[in-house]
Amino acid sequence: MSTSTPAGIEFCNVTKRYGADTSTPLAVKGISFEVPRGTLTTILGPSGCGKTTTLRMIAGLESPTSGQVLIDGRDVTTLGPSDRNVSLVFQSYALFPHMDVLANVAYGMNVSGVPKAEAQARALDTLQAVGLVGFDSRLPSELSGGQQQRVALARALVLEPAVLLFDEPLSNLDARLRREMREEIRALQQRLQLTVAYVTHDQSEALAVSDQIIVMDHGVIAQLGSPQDLYEYPRTEFVAGFMGEAMLFPATADAQGTVHLGPLRIAPRQVMVQGAVKVAVRPEAWHIGPPGSGLAGRLAKAAYLGSLFEYTFDTELGALFVTSPDLAHVLPVGTDVGLSLAGHGVSVVQVS
Repeated sequence: MSTSTPAGIEFCNVTKRYGADTSTPLAVKGISFEVPRGTLTTILGPSGCGKTTTLRMIAGLESPTSGQVLIDGRDVTTLGPSDRNVSLVFQSYALFPHMDVLANVAYGMNVSGVPKAEAQARALDTLQAVGLVGFDSRLPSELSGGQQQRVALARALVLEPAVLLFDEPLSNLDARLRREMREEIRALQQRLQLTVAYVTHDQSEALAVSDQIIVMDHGVIAQLGSPQDLYEYPRTEFVAGFMGEAMLFPATADAQGTVHLGPLRIAPRQVMVQGAVKVAVRPEAWHIGPPGSGLAGRLAKAAYLGSLFEYTFDTELGALFVTSPDLAHVLPVGTDVGLSLAGHGVSVVQVS
């Protein structure tokens, strides 16, 4: 831990087991990480990986079995939620249906004994910050899903927490609202310099909002780094396959480090030891050319998605899922093509 500026959140070798039976598997297995103050870290992973348990241990809703949790350099491992100066925005919003917007936002301050006039003034200021001026007398049932999410965010922000926590905050919204809200959350976090831990299973959401991403798998940290690091330089098969819907192919690296994937030759961005490797290829990395070059493919399925086509090609590597933004040249099913790889969207990991 830094002695000059402590991290917003720090986990030191934290484990979590549910129940007293020591033969029960650990849900979280000795993880350590930091969320720098004023930054947003996303904890990402599939269901059951330990991400929500980790968030609940930051909030104080779960106690670690062992290890330390620090917030702003203070050991909060044994403290309850009310003593941690954290706010949690739930997936379900958890608004009080019988209270209007202003009362919902002011509720935490009223419970804490903040004078009513001050609580109302702070609540109105916070509603302005999240774009809800003039909504203070409406009931939650009179709001859209996106507006309810803003109220939940305002209720968390008004308490001026040291740490703001989000648990799958956008999963109840449609695709357009999800994109708008993640942009708003990110803009608000940067403007107010909030320390945020954000849990999601959605890779594109994590890439869009994060300074740092922690990918979890079966209770351990599979990889931690910037969005670009995890997308372009995955260190394991799991991370390579999880980030960006990549398909994984067995391949080999020769003595010079060149990777052989069927008829294709790949020059990895990192040094490869001779032997077995896995190549992760994202759908946008394939370049569709004329037959006779690269990897031979025959179009088996096509789907039009408005901004791109989704194609499935039969090849010697198996069925390949390919996306193409070329809307001017529609390929009919049965077309023979040559498939090559672009410089982006391709990662190689050593098989251990």
